[in-house]
Amino acid sequence: MTERTVKLLKGQTGDWEIVIGMEVHAQILSNSKLFSGAATAFGASPNSQVSFIDAGMPGMLPVINKWCVEQAVRTGLGLKAQINLTSVFDRKNYFYPDLPQGYQISQYKSPIVGEGEILLDMNDGSTIPVGIERLHMEQDAGKSVHDQSPDSSFVDLNRSGVALMEIVSKPHMRSSEEAAAFLKKLRAILRYLGTCDGNMDEGSMRADVNVSVCKAGGYDKFRATGDFKHLGTRCEIKNVNSMRFVAQAVEYEARRQIDVIEDGGTIRQETRLFDSKAGETRSMRSKEDAHDYRYFPDPDLLPLVLDQAWVDGIKASLPELPDEKKTRLTKAGLSAYDASVLVAEKESADYFEAMMASGADAKAAANWLNNEYFGRLNKAGLAIADGPVSAGANAAIVKMVAANTISGKIAKDLLDIVWSEGGDPEAIVEARGLKQVTDTGAIEKVVDDVIAANPDKVEEVKAKPKLASWFVGQVMKASGGKANPGAVNAILKQKLNLPD
Repeated sequence: MTERTVKLLKGQTGDWEIVIGMEVHAQILSNSKLFSGAATAFGASPNSQVSFIDAGMPGMLPVINKWCVEQAVRTGLGLKAQINLTSVFDRKNYFYPDLPQGYQISQYKSPIVGEGEILLDMNDGSTIPVGIERLHMEQDAGKSVHDQSPDSSFVDLNRSGVALMEIVSKPHMRSSEEAAAFLKKLRAILRYLGTCDGNMDEGSMRADVNVSVCKAGGYDKFRATGDFKHLGTRCEIKNVNSMRFVAQAVEYEARRQIDVIEDGGTIRQETRLFDSKAGETRSMRSKEDAHDYRYFPDPDLLPLVLDQAWVDGIKASLPELPDEKKTRLTKAGLSAYDASVLVAEKESADYFEAMMASGADAKAAANWLNNEYFGRLNKAGLAIADGPVSAGANAAIVKMVAANTISGKIAKDLLDIVWSEGGDPEAIVEARGLKQVTDTGAIEKVVDDVIAANPDKVEEVKAKPKLASWFVGQVMKASGGKANPGAVNAILKQKLNLPD
C-alpha cells in the first residue's frame, strides 16, 4: 500500500479529522424477489408485481430464493470476504406505511458474509484499503408516493420484498474523496460480478453515509484501542444516490458538525437527508439503535446452511475483477492511471479488450480511448455501450496510425467521420485519399515552401530551436495533415541546421 495523506479540516480550535463509514443497499440482480416469485422489473405499473407474501397477508410463508443467496455469496467472494456457512434471518420490527408486515426480514447477528476489504485507487496514485464489516441480505420495503394528490399519500408495493444486500464498511474512510471512491469501486465490483446493476438513478443502489469528526489524532487512538468514543458522535445521511452527492454531503456534514462543536453545542446521533439542490444536510429523525428494532430470529425461516463445495463452485466461476484486471493491464504496458480509468467501468474494460482482440496495441489503444474517444462520449452524454463507433473501428484507426498509414491528425478527423457517418475506417481512408504522405521529396517541397514564406521565423528558430515545432505545425497544415511527422521533423532539422 502507498502512503496515505490524511485530509484535515481547519477549525477555530485546531485541526479536525473526518471519519466515514458507509452502508450500501444494493438490489440483487434477480428476476424474482427474496421470498416470493413476484417479478422485480423496474418501471412496472404500481402494485403490479406484488404477491400475497409481499403484501403481508396473514398465513403467507416466505420461501428463500436460492439464486439471491448465490448472488450474495458471489458478492462476498468478490469482496475477498468470509462466507459464513450458517446464517440466520431475523425480524427487524418497525412501523412504516409501506412495510405491510410491520417488520422487515433481515439478518443481524449472523449474516451470510463477514469481514472483507476493498482497495481504493485514488487520483494521487495512492491505494487505500477500506474494510468491509459484513454483508447481509434483507427484503426491501415498498414506496410511499406523496406527489400524486394534495390530500393523500399512496403506497406502491412493487419494491416490497425485493432482495437487497446491505454492505457495511468499517469507519476507514477519511475524506469526501475516499467516500466517493469507495462507492464507485464497490459499484464496479458488483457490476463485474453481475450481482447488482448499480443503476443509482433507479434506486437499485443507495448509500447511507455515516459521518463524524474528531480532533486530529483521534482516529489513531481509535485504531489503537478500538474505542469508538475517539471518533465523535456520528450522523447518518440517508439514501444518497450518486458519488458526487456523497462527496458533497460529507463535506457539508463534517463542516456542520465542527461548527456545532466549536460553538459549544453537542452532536446528536440522528438520521439526516441530503438536499442536493441546496447542497446541505437536514435533520430527518433521531437515530435508532439496534435494540430499538427488537430483532429476533424469524420463526418462519430455518437457519440458512451452505455447503462448502457449493461455495467453492461459485468462487471458481468468478470473473476477473477490477483489481486483477488492472494488474494484468499494467503488466501489458499500461500505466497504473490508464489501467485504473479503463477498469473503472466493466463496459470500458470490455471495449478496450475488444480493441486488443482486433489487433490494436494495448498502450496505443488505451491512449486513444482515454484521450480521444471517451472525451467525445462525455461531450455527447453517451455511455460507451451507446457510442456510434465500434471497438473494431477504433482498433482499425489505431492500427493505421501505428503502421504510418495515417497521421495522428488524420486519425482524429477519421474518428469524426466514422462517428457521424459510420463506415469502415480503412475503406474511408482509401476512398478519400487520406493516406499519410511518406514521399520525402514531396514533403521536402512543402518544407521549402513554408521556410521560404517565413524568413522571420527562420531567424527566430536559430536563437530558439524549440520554435521548430511551429514549423512542424505549418507543414502539417499545408499538407492537410497527411505528411509523415517523423519525416517532417527530420527534414526541418536538416534545412534549419537544428541540433539533434
